[in-house]
Amino acid sequence: MNQVLVSAPSNIALIKYMGKIEGTGNKPTNGSLSYTLENLKTFVRLTEIAGSEDQWKPLVRDDLEKIELSEKGQQRFLKHLQNLKQKWGINQSFLVESANNFPSDCGLASSASSFAALTLAAAEMFQKLHPQPWGADKKVLSELSRQGSGSSCRSLFSPWALWQAEYAEPMSIPQTHLHHIVVVVEDSKKEVSSSEAHKLVTTSPRFTGRPERAELRLKDLVQALCWNDWHMARQIVWDEFMDMHRLFETSVPAFSYMTSGSKKVLEDCQGFWSKWQDGPLVTMDAGANVHMLFRNDQKKSFETYREHFKKDFKVLAFEGVKDNVH
Repeated sequence: MNQVLVSAPSNIALIKYMGKIEGTGNKPTNGSLSYTLENLKTFVRLTEIAGSEDQWKPLVRDDLEKIELSEKGQQRFLKHLQNLKQKWGINQSFLVESANNFPSDCGLASSASSFAALTLAAAEMFQKLHPQPWGADKKVLSELSRQGSGSSCRSLFSPWALWQAEYAEPMSIPQTHLHHIVVVVEDSKKEVSSSEAHKLVTTSPRFTGRPERAELRLKDLVQALCWNDWHMARQIVWDEFMDMHRLFETSVPAFSYMTSGSKKVLEDCQGFWSKWQDGPLVTMDAGANVHMLFRNDQKKSFETYREHFKKDFKVLAFEGVKDNVH
């Protein structure tokens, strides 16, 4: 029985992918830059089975969160597998089992890690069955993963990934082994999916000029990070996620992921920065939860933030991973 078990990490975009070019397989309207979250992973087990149809079920392990995919979610996942099979010329059927070590569908980019893990699992399995010369090429796999979930193409590279068109690429930036905090303001399923948000933001009057704003921030952020200008980087990252959330709130119909809890966390982050004139890069994805990235030399600050937010919220906190190779 052929079987593989693969994991892939989530990632947090500091310049956002929000808005896609219709009919292009999730090509973005602007480039994005992400940091890979090696501690937040999806695990996918792929098993060759008899029969003519692929199947999905949760991967059950004591150390993982059980995923309950809707019928629509299962079909999307299995459709990606079907596309990968066609690319490789594979006719066999497979059982796909998947699970996270973190909550799904609440703005922690489980779609990114899930589709990246499925792509990597399929590549490993299919190379055994029908080897292809491009089958281990990370850029090819990134492009294939993108067609299932746009942001997943960035999860194949670590610690930094730049995605501008067909696929993501590794980005050389001095800051590595960053400490990561997620303040989990809301861990229930989002009412508006990220896929729906991509469509709705284009109805906002603020979407005019959005790709240009994002591209300018991307250029400025890379420069700030390469020059170790953390103050400038923090401001760019803050402006970027606020820009994205204003798109949500001015779309037709308008919607919002930001809750009173989110606003409280952001206010406290601003207060800490004003007090110490230093702190983490703060961002939010399409959800209520707040991500913070701390430099390797900010261990004390990392611990202070973690203890502060633990009083009122669930906090996931991870010290920088020393082996950041995926």
